[in-house]
Amino acid sequence: MKRIETAMYDQLSLLSGRANPALAREIADYLGVEMASVAIGDFPDGELSVRLEQNIRGRDVFILQPTSPPVNDHLMEMLILIDACKRASAERITCVIPYFGYARQDRKDAGRVPITSKLVANLITVAGADRVLTVDLHAAQIQGFFDVPVDHLYAAPVIDQYFQSLELDPEQIVVMSPDEGSIKRALQHVDKLGGSLVIVDKRRANAMETKQANLIGGPIEGKTVFIFDDMIATAGSICGAARVAKQHGAGDVFVTATHGVLCGPAPQRLAEAPISEIVVTNSIALRPEQQLPNLKTISIAPLLGEAIRRIHRNESVSYLFA
Repeated sequence: MKRIETAMYDQLSLLSGRANPALAREIADYLGVEMASVAIGDFPDGELSVRLEQNIRGRDVFILQPTSPPVNDHLMEMLILIDACKRASAERITCVIPYFGYARQDRKDAGRVPITSKLVANLITVAGADRVLTVDLHAAQIQGFFDVPVDHLYAAPVIDQYFQSLELDPEQIVVMSPDEGSIKRALQHVDKLGGSLVIVDKRRANAMETKQANLIGGPIEGKTVFIFDDMIATAGSICGAARVAKQHGAGDVFVTATHGVLCGPAPQRLAEAPISEIVVTNSIALRPEQQLPNLKTISIAPLLGEAIRRIHRNESVSYLFA
């Protein structure tokens, strides 16, 4: 990874929780800074112990911590890190949350249910965060749940750049939306990669199962199909979409998502699905049991590193949003 040519950041401190320290180190390398030293441990009863091992008084602090599984542990760890930095007199605290958990509970779609996305936003703000930097929220309106500025980045340019490097014929490309809610995202990829758009008519049976009923658009016979989503959780939807593509005669099927949550039966489902390659970013650190032979991870460290650089220098980050 290319290291940017900039002066040292005397007032910037980058620190990480335990959710994804490898990504934090990549970002530090991009910026040309040393990671701030933090001691994080567990008390015998499960409580977290956090201690900053260097002075951050008056500094511009960036805390990297995706709220990936185990979600509650990583969320609590981030809140404690924020509080520790606040009480250590940091000048400004920015939470860098590559993957924002609880994002699917963003509205009351039934009686007597919480809006957990708003609750988590409140927790982060009350803990002392001055700003949030995140990537591909499950619902963009979550930005409005925060009472502090939110920089919402998109991984699409990084993913599209990888697929463009494959030098496929645009006339043989089909971009498939796995459901009606992902049409806008799919159209953005069509603009970059070329090809045509098809949509899977998805019906949700319950919280764990979905059924892919019909294919809208086409034809896709013999063509390379790209299926884009913001996250792969249990992989039911995206594997179902891949099977629909194959049933309609598709050639290679690529599935991709910004966030590879890969929980529950996801690894087994992906292994058994007719998928040529699975592409995710490193917003979430994958465990060994989640690694698959056809899974490729793309780094978003330069994207986050550039955003951090611009936020620290009070420069515009708007061009990174597209």
